[in-house]
Amino acid sequence: MGLLSWVVVGLLAGMIAGWITHRRLGCLTKTAVGVVGALIGGGLARAAGLGGIDEFGLRTVLLAAAGAVVLLLALAALEATGSRR
Repeated sequence: MGLLSWVVVGLLAGMIAGWITHRRLGCLTKTAVGVVGALIGGGLARAAGLGGIDEFGLRTVLLAAAGAVVLLLALAALEATGSRR
């Protein structure tokens, strides 16, 4: 995938993840969360034997969104832990 594909996948995945986790994110934050989510989702899929993220498509966006949700939930857990101190 090219750079533009990563940005589009990141933006779509970030939008989906923000909607699922009920977090309001800016456009750049959505894109960053989505791209990192794509790396997480692709790594988890590859580790599970499902293949990684190779081309632009619905599967790629869904894997990226799943990874982005995992990222946002992990960040929320860290925020909750940090606020208890």
